[in-house]
Amino acid sequence: MNSGHKQLIQIALVALLLIGCVAVLLPFTGTLLFAIVICVTTLPIRNRLLTLCRGRSSLAALLVSILLLILLVAPMALLSGSLADGVELAIRYFKPLMEKGLPATPPEWLLRMPFVGPDVANYWQELIESREEMNALLRQVLDPTRRLALGAVALFAQGLLQLVLVIFFVFFIFRDAHLYVEALHTGSRMLAGDLGERMLALVEGTVTGVMAGIVGTAAAQTIVAMIGFIIAGVPGIIILTLATFFFSMIPVVGATLIWLGAAVWLYNEGQTGWAVFMVLWGMFGISSVDNFLKPVLISRSASLPLLLIVVGVFGGVLVFGFIGLFLGPTLLALGQVLVREWLAHADPDAPGSTSGSGEGGLR
Repeated sequence: MNSGHKQLIQIALVALLLIGCVAVLLPFTGTLLFAIVICVTTLPIRNRLLTLCRGRSSLAALLVSILLLILLVAPMALLSGSLADGVELAIRYFKPLMEKGLPATPPEWLLRMPFVGPDVANYWQELIESREEMNALLRQVLDPTRRLALGAVALFAQGLLQLVLVIFFVFFIFRDAHLYVEALHTGSRMLAGDLGERMLALVEGTVTGVMAGIVGTAAAQTIVAMIGFIIAGVPGIIILTLATFFFSMIPVVGATLIWLGAAVWLYNEGQTGWAVFMVLWGMFGISSVDNFLKPVLISRSASLPLLLIVVGVFGGVLVFGFIGLFLGPTLLALGQVLVREWLAHADPDAPGSTSGSGEGGLR
């Protein structure tokens, strides 16, 4: 066998090995990427714990993992259980309507609704007289709602499992972080020299900035929402606060679902004034935080348009599941920054050049 054939066999074996590695890692792509994002974002915390632990990396990684379990997994488990219970209660409530039909008189809060109250009462009577039309309307409304609710419960349950796996990866990445950081710097210098080092610094800054924008905005909205719930006297403040935090990461409509639901409950209980307060608090308090704070936080590292945030969130959820809420916008922001840096390096006179930005880097 000559040297040419031997070289082809070696290349084929290496290619097969790489394909096998990719096939093994492919199911864990999303969780591994998100674990890396969390590690980059929380690296300063890990370094401080490493100092407190006198250089014992395993202990520092364990403490970070326990902290993430308390801050992410425990609230997620509580919220998933509450959502499942809520769906079950809703099914129990609406099932008699399908079997026995609507009550003879509409609820009092429907009759009190301004402008539309009398029309709703008349349509209620028509539905009672036409059992088939009523059942068709109930099925048309309830079936998509039930599927949406069950889908939300499944998404949160999937997210709970994904977060546990992510934290498992975080422990091992943080335990050997010095090896990975050294390999990244060496690889970036070998591939692109100074440009590779600058790209690596941009990656760190962008990932940290986008995560700070998403999580920081959600935390701020949660605090504002909790204050409103306490003032209005809405029950289940803990569950509503946790739901606000996770749903706030969905742009435009996320937190609105929570505070609007609270306002509807208040109106249904006859507390019209507090319901109006909750709507105003949600519109000008909770939602305004998302409109103003998130662009400020994200623009510190990457000027990410709202369109990319929305596409990143929903596209990330479709591809990666629950962790796509965080991972989708982060990946799009990172891609945008890297493309801009590459274009600026190819043409230094191009507008929007980011060369020279992204100071710092992984330590």
